[in-house]
Amino acid sequence: MTEATERFFESLPARAPEILRGLADGTLQIDLGTGDRTEHWLVRMRPGEVQVSRARGPADAIWYSSVDLFDRLVTGRAQGIAAVLRNESTFSGNVILFLAFRRFFPDPPGTSDPREVAREQVRRLA
Repeated sequence: MTEATERFFESLPARAPEILRGLADGTLQIDLGTGDRTEHWLVRMRPGEVQVSRARGPADAIWYSSVDLFDRLVTGRAQGIAAVLRNESTFSGNVILFLAFRRFFPDPPGTSDPREVAREQVRRLA
């Protein structure tokens, strides 16, 4: 387990009120594999709240990823949906949980929110 991944999971409860405002209500088991070892994280999501443990199910959804891919996800160097579509990781169960969880991942380095770019252009013109 990388330090970035550990810090990511530790940060989830504090970030949940800002990120989980909608339909997410359930448990996502995240299995991170490397070689012949798999580490488990259980993430219980409710609107505005997350509980994280190092346990296995029961879960409403299960997401499997390699440790390397997950490290790239938590540092913004990869995108969760793209990884699933490319079959670099697998997901089964309630897709709403996956879609909600991916909002915790950072944007790729060097990207900007288009709304903020537009606001900056308006300020320059004023």
